[in-house]
Amino acid sequence: MMAPQGRGIAGTQDEYTFRILHVSTGNVCRSPITERLHRHGLQRRLGTELTSGIVVESAGTWGHEGAPMETHAATVLADYGADPDGFIGRELLDEHVIRADLVLTATRDHRAQVISMGHSAGLRTFTLKEFNRLVKAIDPATLPGPDPALPDGGLVTRARALVGAAAALRGWLLAPNAEADEVHDPYGAPITFFRSIGDEINQALDPVVTALTGVPARA
Repeated sequence: MMAPQGRGIAGTQDEYTFRILHVSTGNVCRSPITERLHRHGLQRRLGTELTSGIVVESAGTWGHEGAPMETHAATVLADYGADPDGFIGRELLDEHVIRADLVLTATRDHRAQVISMGHSAGLRTFTLKEFNRLVKAIDPATLPGPDPALPDGGLVTRARALVGAAAALRGWLLAPNAEADEVHDPYGAPITFFRSIGDEINQALDPVVTALTGVPARA
């Protein structure tokens, strides 16, 4: 299977690995919540064995390198049964963008910053809410189904097809207003605001994880 044109560092790409990068500003609030909720959603649908084919990471455009996530962010993750432990903040680097098959950002400004880094990132970089809107418009029947013969069960093939289909729809399915694609920063806010942002992120992620895996969320 060929990597998308312009993407990848020679010798680092795995045919059966799909890398998702979540990007916010400090990498201590929104992107850690999104990263860990995304992992949690994958594990609930697929179990631990198959999720090894999808690597979910995060970084910040002004990342607090080496910092733990904010305490309220960890509380929000615990509310959802997701694991906040062991998180370490990272500053967004070229290598993170180069290695990513899909970049999901908190805001349009983050998306613009990622794309400005180059590395042919435009076709695989979306805001989280933008990607949510696009994947909900894609007929699941048009995406590759499971393939037990492959080590990843066909997940990577499906995920790459999903990103391509979303990119093709982007110019046709626009946001209803400027705020529709934004997840606002809860940094310094009370836990109630963190929980509202966590709920926003969780709702935006749920259809994305379903589209990536082909498996609906468990009741």
